[in-house]
Amino acid sequence: MDNRPIGIFDSGVGGLSVWKEMVATLPRESIFYYGDTKNCPYGPKTTIEVQNLCTYITNFLLEQDCKMIVVACNTATSIAISSLRNSFNIPFIGIEPAIKPAALHTKTGKIGVLATLGTIKGDLFNATKSKYAENIEVIEQIGHGLVELIEAGKGETDEMEQLLKKYLSPMMAKGVDKIVLGCTHYPFISEMVLRLIENKADLINPAPAVTQQIIRVLEKNKLQASTSNEPDYKFFISGNKQNFEQFFCRAFSNFDKRTKFLEI
Repeated sequence: MDNRPIGIFDSGVGGLSVWKEMVATLPRESIFYYGDTKNCPYGPKTTIEVQNLCTYITNFLLEQDCKMIVVACNTATSIAISSLRNSFNIPFIGIEPAIKPAALHTKTGKIGVLATLGTIKGDLFNATKSKYAENIEVIEQIGHGLVELIEAGKGETDEMEQLLKKYLSPMMAKGVDKIVLGCTHYPFISEMVLRLIENKADLINPAPAVTQQIIRVLEKNKLQASTSNEPDYKFFISGNKQNFEQFFCRAFSNFDKRTKFLEI
């Protein structure tokens, strides 16, 4: 048994979509979350910038005695997870657009991917697409501006709706029946997406699959927390923590466990 916390990080609030699955599936695990709101979004940044930020955050989480690190950001996974695994002797779990299940289950042979620029141009994304969607038409759309609106608490605004209409209409016109949410921020606007597409396509959120991989790696490395462990939840915020904390309270209003929000 190992009661040390699991570390998880994202450029901002997006990784909370993964955190939510982890809390539900791993009720005895302590989880320390790093939200890099100061440097959000990661999508437009260069490879070197993203790698440097990920290295800094990993060192920080290791200082908090984390036993495993979840890279809950598609862009960071695509760009930096290989270098992180080569540099640190600790298990890393990444996240990437769920092209494989979308490609396996499409009936029209056409899937949509809504993701950031950093993810779509990344080697990991393109390798996965080549491997699993060779005979599938993949309609890619960069979600310019979506992360910024979500971070600002504007996920239910007319501005968000207009952007989504612009991004989703070409996909639906081509007959996609699966839409991959290729950024951990995007599940927080899934209700609006489904309304705009009139439920004519399924949304694919990779967070549940990521959590199952976390469980497998914990078991393989004998890192599970004890059944009597009282979990500790901490949130380290690199920018102003107020927006992050407000977003959390809106998204998880029924979450009654004690949490700590720390601005660093």
